[in-house]
Amino acid sequence: MGPIGSNGLANARDFQAPVAHFSEEFGATASEGSKTFEITVKLNNTLFYTKQAHTPFDVVGWQGNYYPYKYDLGRFNTIGTISYDHPDPSIFTVLSAPSPIPGTAVADFVIFPPRWLVGEDTFRPPWYHRNTMSEFMGLICGGYDAKRGGAGGFVPGGASLHNVMSGHGPDAESYEGARNAPLQPVKVGGGSCAFMFESCLMVGVTEWGLRTCKKVQEGYSEESWGGVKTHWAKPAGKEVKSHLAN
Repeated sequence: MGPIGSNGLANARDFQAPVAHFSEEFGATASEGSKTFEITVKLNNTLFYTKQAHTPFDVVGWQGNYYPYKYDLGRFNTIGTISYDHPDPSIFTVLSAPSPIPGTAVADFVIFPPRWLVGEDTFRPPWYHRNTMSEFMGLICGGYDAKRGGAGGFVPGGASLHNVMSGHGPDAESYEGARNAPLQPVKVGGGSCAFMFESCLMVGVTEWGLRTCKKVQEGYSEESWGGVKTHWAKPAGKEVKSHLAN
């Protein structure tokens, strides 16, 4: 679970596992029964199925540590700054799968739920950045505070992928809005929920995802950042030292 200790982020008490269940929909033997049940199993991105004459819930005893559970994302306890700066998105971690390298995750599952922003002297949306983690982000419902909605924007059911060291950040409209917004407490993300899978590994995309589905936003970079305005100019009389070696 998340990195904040005993309470905060995803609390263990909010994860729910199924209770014991037994069904008597079976016959005298495994091949006899009044109904047909179809069993579907997913392995290595392939679905396999079979049919049988008895219910899969005819087990009266079970031992193991691999079982389904569910978690209501609305129970997530969001943490944020109460002073200044934009914290690292790891504060929104619901679940984490660590790698052998301390402090590095094979996969973090992160959400961006409704929350208050109160940071002073701060550009509150995620700043323009790149890092060593791949970021696959999606929108479940509502809107996302760092990207506009509608045509060419971020809509429910949409997703974005910024692989390792790919630069990204707020789109032009969100940037201008946050740059000029009064720095008073404001609640963002009402009625919305976005998620992100973050990994130290490169994320591959299938041929279907890139071309066959015909859902890729081909003009993504231009539609997101082509309209970002320049607000800075070198002060008159100041020299700029090159960062390049002579």
